[in-house]
Amino acid sequence: MTPKLFGIAGWKNSGKTGLAVRVVEELTRRGFRVSTVKHAHHDFDIDKVGADSYRHRQAGAHEVALVSGTRYAIMHELRGADEPSFEEIISRLAPCDIVIIEGYKREPIPKIEARRLEAAKREPLAPSDPFILGIAADHAVEGTALPVFDLDDTNAIVDFVIETTGLNA
Repeated sequence: MTPKLFGIAGWKNSGKTGLAVRVVEELTRRGFRVSTVKHAHHDFDIDKVGADSYRHRQAGAHEVALVSGTRYAIMHELRGADEPSFEEIISRLAPCDIVIIEGYKREPIPKIEARRLEAAKREPLAPSDPFILGIAADHAVEGTALPVFDLDDTNAIVDFVIETTGLNA
């Protein structure tokens, strides 16, 4: 079973992460199994310098699986290879009901645009992206036919996500 996909797009500091966290919490509370994918535009590290797994990666390991009784993580070093495609990342996830995607603003998936007055950029994404089906903002939004939600109205936004994706309870 292919999971439903729903994205949260927006510029830096637009409220994407906070919205994603609240949406995941509410979907989980409603009984759905949720996974997330976040795109980072910079070199990132989830490993502490000096840790055994870090040393394995530094030694040249292609993948390092870190496993404990509570969780596991697999770090994959690209070693100069191209960033994996969006589809490849989705295909690697364990089965779930829905995947909430933060970032990947150019992917052709249904998404909501997060907007905050404090965002790094204020240029709206919606007019040029037919996959943006709604806007969640901390301010009044004029001149759009799309549904507009208060950025903090998590229940209404989750209802919209469920309706838009056809996610069944």
